[in-house]
Amino acid sequence: MARDDGGTALVDPVYVPLLPMRRAAWQAYERLDARLRGRVAPLWSVVPRTGPERVRGDRPAADPDEDPAALAPWFIGRVDAFLEASSGATGWVDTAHVERLVDASAIGLWHLATRSRLRLVTGPERDHNLQRYAADLSFLTGRGLGIRILLDEPPEEPRSAELLDLVDRVCLPPSQLDLLLDLGPVADTADASKTALAAVDLLGGLLPWRTVVLAAGAFPRAVEHRESPLPLVVPRHDWHMHRLVRASRPGFPRPLLYGDYSAEHALRANIPSIQRPGPPWALMRYSAPDAFLVAPAPTRGAHRADRVRATARKITEAEAFRPGASQGERWLVDCATGDGSAGTGNAETWIRVGHIQHMSFVIEQLTSAKG
Repeated sequence: MARDDGGTALVDPVYVPLLPMRRAAWQAYERLDARLRGRVAPLWSVVPRTGPERVRGDRPAADPDEDPAALAPWFIGRVDAFLEASSGATGWVDTAHVERLVDASAIGLWHLATRSRLRLVTGPERDHNLQRYAADLSFLTGRGLGIRILLDEPPEEPRSAELLDLVDRVCLPPSQLDLLLDLGPVADTADASKTALAAVDLLGGLLPWRTVVLAAGAFPRAVEHRESPLPLVVPRHDWHMHRLVRASRPGFPRPLLYGDYSAEHALRANIPSIQRPGPPWALMRYSAPDAFLVAPAPTRGAHRADRVRATARKITEAEAFRPGASQGERWLVDCATGDGSAGTGNAETWIRVGHIQHMSFVIEQLTSAKG
């Protein structure tokens, strides 16, 4: 049970989706069934405003966003829109892509700290002054701090020393610190499991953390366009990895929460908000017990609506489809069986629908006897 200041029960999550702070994702969270929403504690990542795609874990000498005057109103507007849509949400928020421009991001960070129940996030690779800044805001709110560890390879002993140095620097007790172990994109269950087990053993047991989350993402970044009667099947390596780790470490001293990147690629939050027009194809997606079903659908062109509906039918006719399980399934059925262009959506719609069905299903998986 995660707790807020004063020991008050904050939330009883079973699932931590790592979501980009984009409209499709926060609308999906908002539209989850109320009985499920309380079991979810997302880790939101503020996306960059502009510039190139950010490299995971890289901290260039100069911030790629060179216009603080434009960043400030953009960040405040995005934060306020998010908070209005997700009022009362619990979880974490990572502002790594905007926090280095301190003056421009200060008001937005203050809104996050004072107008929400979200916990701020920092990491060992970040500037020491920014680590202290996040810790000071967290101390003022009493909600504590999330520490996000990027694990692109199995950690070795220096990572534990680095983590302990950060804990000393932020001056918060472990009872107010959440350890967020993030493997990023994974494409092989065995390799991911080796990294995850090393992280749980070396870092997970280092201190009596308030919360420990183990997260990874297996949704593909892109798939080759293909005309096929069946969706592409992509294994959910993140799910398989977590089950293997839990089975291998039954004596881990505290709950090891499951995290994933929902039905989006793990690097999606590194892509700037301001983008050029997208490609003529985007992905419709669906989550089966052990895999993602992925099918390209046209975003423009001749007979677009008919082709989108045909793609939706591929998904709704799959053996793994769960009719009526969530708003996501209901939308897919309506799309598959409808007429005309209305109700076929666009790339943003398909991402939102993908998040709704995925998060709903994962909660059911985790809370069922078989999960």
